[in-house]
Amino acid sequence: MENELKKKYGLLTAICMVVGIVVGSGVFFKAQTILQKTDGDMPLGILAWVIGGVIMIFCILAFSVMAQKYEKVNGIIDYAEATVGGKYAYMVGWFMTAIYYPTLTSVLAWLSARYTLTFISSVNPDFCQDPVTGAECFALSGFFLIASFALNALSPKLAGKFQVSTTFIKFIPLILMAAGGLIYGLTHNIAGEETTILVSNFRTSSGNLGVLFGAVVATAFAYEGWIIATSINAELKNAKRNLPIALVAGGIIIITIYVIYYIGVAGAVPVNDLMESGATLAYTKVFGNVFGNILNLFVAISCMGTLNGLMLGCTRGLYSVAVRGYGPSAETFSAVDKKTNMPANSSIIGLLLCAVWLVFFYGANLAPYNWFGLFSFDSSELPIVTTYVLYIPIYIMFLVKAKGENPIKRFVLPILATCGSAFMIIAAVYAHGVSPYQAAKAEGKFACPILFYLIIFAVIMAVGLIFMNKKDKKKA
Repeated sequence: MENELKKKYGLLTAICMVVGIVVGSGVFFKAQTILQKTDGDMPLGILAWVIGGVIMIFCILAFSVMAQKYEKVNGIIDYAEATVGGKYAYMVGWFMTAIYYPTLTSVLAWLSARYTLTFISSVNPDFCQDPVTGAECFALSGFFLIASFALNALSPKLAGKFQVSTTFIKFIPLILMAAGGLIYGLTHNIAGEETTILVSNFRTSSGNLGVLFGAVVATAFAYEGWIIATSINAELKNAKRNLPIALVAGGIIIITIYVIYYIGVAGAVPVNDLMESGATLAYTKVFGNVFGNILNLFVAISCMGTLNGLMLGCTRGLYSVAVRGYGPSAETFSAVDKKTNMPANSSIIGLLLCAVWLVFFYGANLAPYNWFGLFSFDSSELPIVTTYVLYIPIYIMFLVKAKGENPIKRFVLPILATCGSAFMIIAAVYAHGVSPYQAAKAEGKFACPILFYLIIFAVIMAVGLIFMNKKDKKKA
């Protein structure tokens, strides 16, 4: 085995990684969540999409400057090491390995299974009773995890081609729904009668700042993933030029798609139906049962593409810290297989962690009864918000150390990214802590998901501290 990853990805692949990892799951999954959090207030929901997108762009711009300055192995961890230091980078890497990558990957495995079963059930209604929370969905989620791992482990080049192809496939339902929903809404009202304006589905709620906070936090899942593309920094040709372009171009494309799609969906289906069944219901409404369900299949394929991109980050999780000489058995987990050019040992641990978090996600959020009691939380949101906490020291230290950069790159972009991250953190505290706690207190109960998430987070990070001591291992 060797310890050097080859440069094998071009600019197109990098853009597809950014767009492909982000687009394809959250826009379908979290559109329903945002509608529920805003009680169907479409303008407030659109505002949440815009705010979440602006925060993402601020962070993208800050990291694109770092990408021009640093080019090593694993993106965010290298930026943490270059700005804050090796020990902080290790803790960031441990978090990404043990919590961030596997939680998101497990959720994507479930989404892939959910939309696949939704399509199958449209063809054969007796195939499964519940394509969202049923046992069949849980089992198929596990299968998709293993299949994605096998694809990345056995043939990284094929995995790259699959990523590119699914990126283009996922645009088919998005673009058709954005355009078709708008046209449908301009020519019909929600009862199917002729009309000339798209206002029947736009209503306002008695929403307050807390409602907006909850909706913005929900967009975090839909927008998350762009930072994972930095994990191919060392495998990207001309990374100092291509990675910033891929990050910024991909981010702009994503925001535009999300807002137009959300408006298009609003023109096709009543808000109450969207809140209950999800945005994909609009496909059959606009395009009919046959073609609409084919588009739902494309949604499933797009989720598989997102899963594939996340698994890429998962397989490199432990490798990214081991290659620096940190963590358990650094020599073992930094090894790269000669035939596949993959960190094989790190990949296996990544798959096992994904399986553990899949069980947690299902038991805490989907099972008929709560498996984990007070220690249940939404693993599709809180780990993502944690990354915004971890970003802030990186922004601040880059601002301190980047003395050779111009004022915009050194001061303006890091400050904007810090402000955006702080906003997301405050919103999460309210959405998953203060608000649920107050609601539960009024009912004589106790519920504060963010508190129990922090307890689990602290335990996992404490385990990481046990392996903090650096081994005698040469850096890559």
